[in-house]
Formats: sequence, C-alpha cells, structure tokens
Amino acid sequence: QVQLVESGGGSVQAGGSLRLSCQVSGIIFSIGDMGWYRQGPGKQRELVAGITKSGATNYANSVMGRFTISRDNTKNAVYLQMNSLKPEDTAVYYCNAGIARLPAPHQYLPVWGQGTLVTVSS
Repeated sequence: QVQLVESGGGSVQAGGSLRLSCQVSGIIFSIGDMGWYRQGPGKQRELVAGITKSGATNYANSVMGRFTISRDNTKNAVYLQMNSLKPEDTAVYYCNAGIARLPAPHQYLPVWGQGTLVTVSS
C-alpha cells in the first residue's frame, strides 16, 4: 500500500517557525501534485499550499509570504516551512499527494497522510 507520513508538528509560540515533512512510501509509479491542507478547531479543511511535479506553487492568502512549500522528487517527499506563525495557524496539517500506480501510469489518485498537529500560542 501507499502511505504518506507527516512529521515536524508541535507547539510553538507566535512568531516562531516549524518545518513539516511528508514522506511517501510504497510501490508507486509516479507522484503528481502534492499539497498541504489543514483543519483548525471548528473549521473546514482548507488548502494551505500546493506544488506541482515540476515545482509550480500556490498558497492560501492567509499564509502567503510566511509559508514555503517544496518537494524533493528523489526522496518522494514534500515539505512545508512555516515562519512567523500565528495562533490562527493552529490546526492539524495533512499532506496530500496524487499517486499513479501501474497498470494506470497516468491516473493520479489522491492519498492522504494521517495528519500532524501544529499548535501556536500567543
């Protein structure tokens, strides 16, 4: 099976930084777009940042200029560098990736990680 495992979450004071990592494992043919989502208390899950296979990125307006998404295709990993954290960033962060497997090498299906908790205190 294919698994996405997040790490790097924790507790930090406002203004601090955290770096989230997501490692993809399993028998795969290709990884397409990847992204980070989050779900805060009483809120719906939202897209934080996305990155295509070629490296094009997009960000939620709320994190623009503070967060940076990156990926390492040789390691099947995606990262989220979070700087200048605010209490409103408190949420469970989920990694997502489109995974293609044989015999359907062009069919990318979404796979989700288990989530990692980020808590930002005032």
